[in-house]
Amino acid sequence: MPTFWLVVALFALSAAGFFLGRQRALQAAGGDARQLHSLPSYYGLNVALTSLVPALGVLVIWLFAQPMIIESTVSGMIPDDLIPEATTRGLVMSDVRRVAEGLDTAIAQGAMTRDEVNTISTDDTDVRARLGEVGVALGSEVRSEVLSAAQRYRRMSQTGAVWMSIVVAVLAIAGLALAYLKTDKDFRARNTVERGILLLLLLAASIAILTTVGIVLSMLFETMNFFSLHSWKDFFFGSTWAPNFRGDSELSILPLLWGTLYISVVALLVAVPIGLFAAIYLSEYASYTVRSFAKPLLEILAGIPTIVYGLFALLTVGPALVKVFGRGEDGLLGVEWMSGATSVLTAGLVMGVMLIPFVSSLSDDIINAVPQTMRDGSLGLGATKSETVRQVVLPAALPGIVGAILLAASRAIGETMIVVMGAGAIAKFSGNPLEAMTTITTRIVSQLTGDTDFASPETLVAFALGLTLFVLTLGLNIFALYIVRKYREQYE
Repeated sequence: MPTFWLVVALFALSAAGFFLGRQRALQAAGGDARQLHSLPSYYGLNVALTSLVPALGVLVIWLFAQPMIIESTVSGMIPDDLIPEATTRGLVMSDVRRVAEGLDTAIAQGAMTRDEVNTISTDDTDVRARLGEVGVALGSEVRSEVLSAAQRYRRMSQTGAVWMSIVVAVLAIAGLALAYLKTDKDFRARNTVERGILLLLLLAASIAILTTVGIVLSMLFETMNFFSLHSWKDFFFGSTWAPNFRGDSELSILPLLWGTLYISVVALLVAVPIGLFAAIYLSEYASYTVRSFAKPLLEILAGIPTIVYGLFALLTVGPALVKVFGRGEDGLLGVEWMSGATSVLTAGLVMGVMLIPFVSSLSDDIINAVPQTMRDGSLGLGATKSETVRQVVLPAALPGIVGAILLAASRAIGETMIVVMGAGAIAKFSGNPLEAMTTITTRIVSQLTGDTDFASPETLVAFALGLTLFVLTLGLNIFALYIVRKYREQYE
């Protein structure tokens, strides 16, 4: 049974269990719901959840575990001498999966029967012709070992799918029957359901945490593989970024880190003043009508896709800066300081515009959290509106504002598309904001684009860059939370 229909059947069985459990509880109480320990709906929910949750959990675990087990088993069928030096076992397994999917396509379209698929060989020209008619190519590069592994792969996948359907269905029916038989007017259904919901909430929180741990560990292991192939001293203390896939690459993070921090600083120089002034105006000076119109309009900037900002940087901001700082005597300043549309200033300006709603929205909420009594007290002592804002409101809201700025900084450091299209791809040290540079995120994209085997330092360096970027942004977020919690004021 396809997974989709199996899930639909589980939910249908769970819905039926809800009505059956509710009806049985009412029957046990002689139709008088007041005789029940819990509300009738709790009895139905107990049967429904007992039927659905364990079966659905086993289904999810099975879907994750089965491919790994099959891959591990089938991978052993590929001899080492079949794997060229320039590739890896993982790439050969990709060919195995491709051939297996092609064989399934041939069966689905009626070009071959299951028995024929299980017995074909790479020398069968008639089989090649029939597969070619449905768009499946068994070229000369597909060796007999790969075809045998593909046949084993699809057989194990089919067998696993059948057993999965059986186990999940039996578990769901058994859960429904067990909960149905336990249903009685004295059964504490509400306590059981609430404990079950609590466990589900705990599981959801655990999944989020475990996912983060899994991401970090996956990057950590690949980073360790990278440092086993490339010197960590060159990575952290070198001065050149020059991957060339010939074994003599210079892969230093420092030029990329410089470009990342430089562009982020320019972006913050744009976003912080504008965002903070906008927040002060909206919270302290704007009327209700203006605020209700301006605040949502300002926050629209946060919903614009970053690729749109990148196009804006490439097609509008960059050429505008070239007209001012470039083209020699044709430029507005008569000098040629900028040779192309991509530069630190281009990406920084556009990224700053993108960050404005992050700063303004968070700062506005923080400023509004300052009690009105503090403003009234300041005004009552003779201070003007501006003096109250400068000397009372902003100092009280400063820890939260600093936290908002640091969160915006971590967002700027992790930006990719604006930098790809607005800053260029040159890794170097330079203090000129009109020159093209690049960042850590753009290099990660570049190193993982195209055919990669995850076995060379030039590819694995992306994981080292990602882990470094993760540590950097995590440190900023932790520092922002520390500032907010240490210096924030508690008002009543």
